[in-house]
Amino acid sequence: MEVNVVNISGKETGAKVQLPDAIFGVEPNDHAIYLDVKQYLANQRQGTHKAKQRNEIAGSTRKLHKQKGTGGARAGNIKSPLFNGGGRVFGPQPRDYSFKLNKKLKSLARKSALSYKAKDNNIVVLEDFSFDSVKTKNYAKLIADLKVAGEKTLLVLPAANNNIYLSSRNIKKAKVVTASQLNTYDVLNAGKLLLTTETVKTLEEAFAG
Repeated sequence: MEVNVVNISGKETGAKVQLPDAIFGVEPNDHAIYLDVKQYLANQRQGTHKAKQRNEIAGSTRKLHKQKGTGGARAGNIKSPLFNGGGRVFGPQPRDYSFKLNKKLKSLARKSALSYKAKDNNIVVLEDFSFDSVKTKNYAKLIADLKVAGEKTLLVLPAANNNIYLSSRNIKKAKVVTASQLNTYDVLNAGKLLLTTETVKTLEEAFAG
């Protein structure tokens, strides 16, 4: 798939870049995408939730009243789950939500997500650029010139660039990652995927490896 390269002002440079079919033109596998996104979201969970059971509640173990003859239900101590302030039955306990996926499946999921973006013409390829300093207005101008202001955008850089990353942090719906950090969830969550010509080469090398 051939895409026109534009500069940061949104104007075509006359150059074209070939998006490899092995990455941007595969038959999407929805189940692989589902599993990869599920794993990503599971890995974001801290799993530090905790409720006290009756053996962890501070309180007396005295039997509240005699077993029979009161006309009411039998009752043990005040720490019973039946009473206000008592322990919780089967409450949440700290746990690890992460799970393992094979590398090939994760690779297929990313390729499927990128292929969906290419199929829907939601990929913009920029010529390589950098900012001289950290200024939010520089990044705001970039997305405005590309006519993607107000949309969720994901800019994928070939390597870390602090000036570009810090310039984008205060802009709503804008995210900047490196090619090595690219994941299925971010690709699908973005309305427009912004790549540089060098990023395309980096992705090609990464998937080939």
